[in-house]
Amino acid sequence: MIDSDLDNHAQPTLDIIIPCFNPSLEWEKQLTHYIQELSNHLQEISIQFILVNDGSNNNRFTEIETNYLKTEFPPIKIVANPVNLGKGAALRLGVSHAKSEFQIFTDIDFPYTIPSIIAVYKELILGTDVALGYRKRDYYEKVPFARKVISKLLRWLLKSILRLPITDTQCGLKGFNNKGKAIFLETTINRFLFDLEFVKTATLKRQQLKVIPVSVTLRSDVVFSIMNYKVLLVESINFVRLLFSK
Repeated sequence: MIDSDLDNHAQPTLDIIIPCFNPSLEWEKQLTHYIQELSNHLQEISIQFILVNDGSNNNRFTEIETNYLKTEFPPIKIVANPVNLGKGAALRLGVSHAKSEFQIFTDIDFPYTIPSIIAVYKELILGTDVALGYRKRDYYEKVPFARKVISKLLRWLLKSILRLPITDTQCGLKGFNNKGKAIFLETTINRFLFDLEFVKTATLKRQQLKVIPVSVTLRSDVVFSIMNYKVLLVESINFVRLLFSK
């Protein structure tokens, strides 16, 4: 349940956008569990869950799984890219279908705790335009070595070269209102650096937007995916482009 200090607001509406590509076995049951858990904590809020299939091709995103979701949680909305385009493209598709007052996106395995999602929501309901999940130092105690090195290097580059006030751009939990939504839909990068593109644009407009970092926590049982180094190579080109873009 949300805190009483938010009860005086008119009932808000919230979209939760969840991208998906080649999910694991029984993902639909796990997702249903997380959806129900979050819904139980936010009973006073009208929530629309938007699931985006980003061209999954491992035969685990079929009518069997989607019918299960629709039976267990009828309000869920499912949209799809015909082929895999990347997380950025998937989220833009999902956000373009969002109609609520606020939007939050997270990953299909809900890697961040339910209180973390609620913390992002609270920041939005209090007037923030863009609420950015921010992982503290203890995050690095849980991640594989290669991911730790790349993440720390990226943070250093963002602070030293781009001089962004917020350096944890790649946290997969972010929220925004309709002003922030408009900025998000302006992003063009299809894969992982869409986050950086969004944060850079939003912070450059901070005289017009209220952009706030929100401390979030990973679930203790999170399993990290294997990094695709071919994707990293392509994203390095996008990073150079972002360095020199205005």
